[in-house]
Amino acid sequence: MAFDINKVRADFPILSRKIYDKPLIYLDNAATTQKPLAVINRISEYYTRENCNIHRGVHLMSQEATTAFEDTREQVAGFINAPSREEIVFTKGTTESINLVASAFGRKILKKGDAVLVTGMEHHSNLVPWQLLCQEKEGSLKVLPFDEKGDVDITVFENMLSEDIKIVALQHVSNALGTINPIKEMISLAHKRDIPVLIDGAQAMSHLKVDIQDLDCDFYCFSGHKAYGPMGIGVLYGKKEHLEFMTPYQSGGQMVDRVSLYETSFNEVPFKFEAGSPNVEGVLGMGAALTYLEETGMEEIMAYEDDLLDYATQKIKTIEGIHLYGTAKAKIGVISFNIGEIHPYDVGTILDRLGIAVRTGHHCAQPVMDSFGIPGTVRASIALYNTKAEIDHLVEALHQAKNMFT
Repeated sequence: MAFDINKVRADFPILSRKIYDKPLIYLDNAATTQKPLAVINRISEYYTRENCNIHRGVHLMSQEATTAFEDTREQVAGFINAPSREEIVFTKGTTESINLVASAFGRKILKKGDAVLVTGMEHHSNLVPWQLLCQEKEGSLKVLPFDEKGDVDITVFENMLSEDIKIVALQHVSNALGTINPIKEMISLAHKRDIPVLIDGAQAMSHLKVDIQDLDCDFYCFSGHKAYGPMGIGVLYGKKEHLEFMTPYQSGGQMVDRVSLYETSFNEVPFKFEAGSPNVEGVLGMGAALTYLEETGMEEIMAYEDDLLDYATQKIKTIEGIHLYGTAKAKIGVISFNIGEIHPYDVGTILDRLGIAVRTGHHCAQPVMDSFGIPGTVRASIALYNTKAEIDHLVEALHQAKNMFT
């Protein structure tokens, strides 16, 4: 399947917008991706034809919405090659998925003196929940370091897998550096010691082909809005034996089987973790986004983005005074950098006035910035609709910003 960038860009109506009378160049995709018409139309269709609560109604529209909702669960399982639909739990996003596992799984397996192993490049969402759990259980958090390129050392990781480690939690892809971690090998090493592994896949889903059965991870989390779907919806994949072992994270309607005034029995998985009225339009919109990715072709997307990343990296390197953070050989289209002593916020503000949207700051990864001794970076992150012409405009704008401050 040939990758047609003009066709792809036509699928995203927001890309025709102008910012300060300049064509929008959107390079903040690691924060959230834009939405294709297929997703926008699917959400609109739900509200104009199917708007009902699910799993509770006997009337036709409720049955239609329920069928569409559960068909999407099946679709998600197929997209990541999960063994069964029962292992797919819908959440608000990656953050809630990780908190769910920390609370419902971590609390049951962690005891005083035990430890959780993370990497030093984690997003706050895959760091703070484990800090809180360790504080509560009087355990400890152990941190796998990374080098100046943004790579972890697999030998150091293996040596850190001591008997007190009860769970490993790590990013598939670093949101701050773009590093693709060797998670398959890391999962295998942890499993040799019977240590379960959670993978934060928020930055991976729109860039990489994820195969749960090949990875053999215990938990995998991702968000819809970082993969061209709506905000407020996400997925927790969990091995069925783990989900059945876990205590419900939240309680209310839908997640129950039988309720009396003094006792409650819980629904089967995955429903026992989906309390309350669900985000139906978010689920259906995410399903449309996954269909869009499948129809566009993940292999084609990966090849296109890799080429664009190479082009962008070489172009940005030509700017005098540029310092790149995250130069791992295996990485996605995240380019974090600073120019001399110019504050990243100042660079981002100038780029904005030129119609270019980037992210500035610590990217919810303050320990990463601390390791480099900086307050933050400018981060340009690539998606399937970006072009080499946009990269050229970015580089030109960076030259302008540099000249303004020097």
